[in-house]
Amino acid sequence: MKNILFVLPIIFTCLFYNTGYSQGMKTQFSGTSIGNSKLTGSTVYDASTQTYLLKGAGENMWFDKDECWFEFNKIKGDFILSANLSFLGKGVNAHRKIGVMIRSDFDKSAAYVDCAVHGDGLTAMQFRASNTQNTDEVKSTVVHPEFVQIERKGDKYIVRVSKDHKPLETVSEQTFDFGEELLAGLFICSHDGNVLESAKFWNVRLEVPVAEGVDGYQQPSPSRLEILDIESGFRKLIYETANHIEAPNWSRDGKYLIYNSDGRLYKFDLDTQRPAIINTGFATSNNNDHGISFDGKTIAVSHHLEENGKRESIIYTLSIEGGTPTRITAKGPSYWHGWSPDGKWLSYCAARNGNYDVYKIPTSGGEEIRLTDAEGLDDGPEYSPDGKYIYFNSTRTGMMQIWRMKPDGSEQEQITIDNYQNWFAHPSPDGKWLIMISYLPKVPAGSHPHNQRVMLRLMPANGGEIKTMAFLYGGQGTINVPSWSPDSKKVAFVSYTY
Repeated sequence: MKNILFVLPIIFTCLFYNTGYSQGMKTQFSGTSIGNSKLTGSTVYDASTQTYLLKGAGENMWFDKDECWFEFNKIKGDFILSANLSFLGKGVNAHRKIGVMIRSDFDKSAAYVDCAVHGDGLTAMQFRASNTQNTDEVKSTVVHPEFVQIERKGDKYIVRVSKDHKPLETVSEQTFDFGEELLAGLFICSHDGNVLESAKFWNVRLEVPVAEGVDGYQQPSPSRLEILDIESGFRKLIYETANHIEAPNWSRDGKYLIYNSDGRLYKFDLDTQRPAIINTGFATSNNNDHGISFDGKTIAVSHHLEENGKRESIIYTLSIEGGTPTRITAKGPSYWHGWSPDGKWLSYCAARNGNYDVYKIPTSGGEEIRLTDAEGLDDGPEYSPDGKYIYFNSTRTGMMQIWRMKPDGSEQEQITIDNYQNWFAHPSPDGKWLIMISYLPKVPAGSHPHNQRVMLRLMPANGGEIKTMAFLYGGQGTINVPSWSPDSKKVAFVSYTY
């Protein structure tokens, strides 16, 4: 269920471009009129903002026929189509519509399902269960959503929406037999055949989840390197590769990212948008727990070492320019997560005597100091930029939640209390924010797997309202390590699609 068939000619943001390098991120969607609209619609793609500007007319999308402008892809199998969206201009008819749609074919009376946002804010899952039938709908309690999503899962179709940076709310889940190959994309209908309305769509993503039972470790996914603007919520897709990449760090000078892939570390130049391998000496089995010191001179890595009949993660440090690593932890498994601002300590998660806890150790090596002793998993320890706290995540209250403590392990306090599994809270360089990855509650508290619908969420470092900044397909490897830009305005992360 992951075979993609593109239409030619093509104009959509290519999320399945499987070379090691892609320029412009210009994809493959095609535009067409559905029905007999008097006025012809159009699409303009702005590569600099990766935004789609749609114009379209059409009397309606209702009863047994539709008229609209449709920007589409042909696709088979399971997929998730998502976008932020908004009308442009005051508009003429309150019933004008925009949204995401899946159709069985181009006929005006074709079976379809969509998430439609009306000019007056009414939002609904609308559908025609089979050709020539009348349209039906399930209305959402959310009006004027800023983000819409439609997922195909076998013969199930699920519509979700979000407003005001809240988690997704399911509008409805319906079952239809639409066939294997479908048309999926963006639409606009003016509800007046003599009027062209306009709308913009951004953060458009067409994601292909793994087939049931696929192990993300045994079958690593193709990857997309993205940058999230914290103020606007805009996601910029900067690199796509058939290789599996994980855990971008942002350099202290803001000029490049470092990520891991297949045991090696890569430097990704943000100007040329090309990766280059970093010489890490014998450490060629590095996982996604790596990061740069506050002074920008040294990088810590977690390399899997064969020793005494075991293969375990050991923490090393080396020059940011590459070279021979220096061993720091005597025992494994040890997974790096943080540098102290003064460069004197490393914080990490380690399993000792069957329990995973937070430890710290001098950057020159020596005796490790245990900071947590709760049963279960304590993970992801990262220093605040002022050195006053270590943030970490813990299952000690049932769900995986974010905690913080003083660097000596005292005054441990829970700072998130909700119904999501929250991992890897990274403080911004200015100390104002935490960015974290959140799994749905159905994921076990102690697990952070690949291949999940997840959220990137933002909260004030001292507590407060949590805002959802991005909905994506990802999980393990998306944002395991510090990934803020030096100016605290952006975050780098990895999303996945098959």
